[in-house]
Amino acid sequence: MQVTGINADRRWSASMPAAYEQYLVPVVFRPFAEDLSARAAALRPGRVLELAAGTGVLTSTLLSVAPWAEVTATDLNEAMVAFGSARVPGAVWRQADAQRLPFPDQSFDLVVCQFGVMFFPDRIGAFTEVRRVLAPGGRFLFSTWGPLRTHTFEAALQAGLERAFPVDPPRFFAAVPHGYSDPAVVAADLGAAGFAVEDEQELTLQGRASSTADLATGYLTGTPLRMAVEERGGGPAVRATVIEEMTVRLGPGPVTAPMTAYVFRAATVRT
Repeated sequence: MQVTGINADRRWSASMPAAYEQYLVPVVFRPFAEDLSARAAALRPGRVLELAAGTGVLTSTLLSVAPWAEVTATDLNEAMVAFGSARVPGAVWRQADAQRLPFPDQSFDLVVCQFGVMFFPDRIGAFTEVRRVLAPGGRFLFSTWGPLRTHTFEAALQAGLERAFPVDPPRFFAAVPHGYSDPAVVAADLGAAGFAVEDEQELTLQGRASSTADLATGYLTGTPLRMAVEERGGGPAVRATVIEEMTVRLGPGPVTAPMTAYVFRAATVRT
């Protein structure tokens, strides 16, 4: 994943993918991966490129539901590629910048990306690269988060951060993961890159966490929020405050809560 406005290599350190995979993937990302992989399989692609693959949750579900497909999974961050390639060896893994893809023109039938486009500093540039590597008739299938208030877990997390840091709370989640939540803006960027939106859907799924404390641990240790907290002098007291506020809002767990995203399918415009 590439993080807008900050050093991605520093923000996604080698120790973070394991926490991300353990605490966040099952609750937050797997439900949407199952949906997106089913949509991808329905297109019957032969060659698939995944962008911002992270630890490989979409990669693994896609290989399961579309075993005929050749899947190439990429991520900007070396730690994610190392972790993902060990976890999902059935795909070809490459470190790659979505804005400068190391693949020839018309190499893939489908490009997929789950919750990654929000991290691209130049989204139109990245979308233009996607268009370049798509074969005629290919599709671009991806998801973005809705506004922060529509993601119950992360809204509670932000409330906890604002309680822990009343003067200068970290705003990473509002600014980046939930900072590309206007479908009209996304569609305009796709149009500028030579795509037409074939389908756009708002999708709300339920996340199920066994423990609010584990969920908070995942966010605080397995995402770039970790460094934002450390920069503000955060320690165990911050974690305790965040867990306490999230527990007030969600309960101690098990907890089930809604999360809203948008799913786009786009096709290249013939010229």
